[in-house]
Amino acid sequence: MPVDILNRSVQNCRMARLVEFDVSKAQDKALVLFWRKGYQATSLADLLEAMGIGRSSFYAAFGDKRSLFLACLDLFGKRTKDLLLRARSDMPPLDLLQNFFERQFVGSAASKAQWGCMLVNTVLELADVDAELSARASGHLVDMQAHFEQCLLDAGCAAEQATEMAALLMLVNEGVRVSNRRKLTPQQQRAPIETTFRLLRSAIA
Repeated sequence: MPVDILNRSVQNCRMARLVEFDVSKAQDKALVLFWRKGYQATSLADLLEAMGIGRSSFYAAFGDKRSLFLACLDLFGKRTKDLLLRARSDMPPLDLLQNFFERQFVGSAASKAQWGCMLVNTVLELADVDAELSARASGHLVDMQAHFEQCLLDAGCAAEQATEMAALLMLVNEGVRVSNRRKLTPQQQRAPIETTFRLLRSAIA
């Protein structure tokens, strides 16, 4: 066997031994840590401890902290949008949107809301520090706003009205996520959402 092929085979075997853990579960643990602490405050040592893996396995599976953070941002964005997509066939569009906000922010099911939103947090943390990471998070927020707009179109809004209201909902989304870091009561969390949707339904009617 040629030496270069043999070397590649040995390297592949070593890589296989290094990545002997559930990569998906490890990434989930990293996502939660990044979400709770932010990018800059999360060290490699923090990640290794939370994920339960060694340094070599980390680099073999994820490359580096930055690459892992980008993957976690994409995963967070996808999961958030999937919540909207899964519900679109189950309830009227305005009920869907209000349910999305309430499930995200209110009560025991929304306990992680006190961490804010990983996407919003990233924009706030890194806007003047790391343009690429901030832009990636902003892109997912733009996609989410487009889903809001489509739901509003489905509810009977004219195109211009749907665009304006989707922008308003995104501002509410970002504002409530930030304010929830103050550890508001469920009623304090629910009140601005109920007011927003009462006004929104009235405007559409």
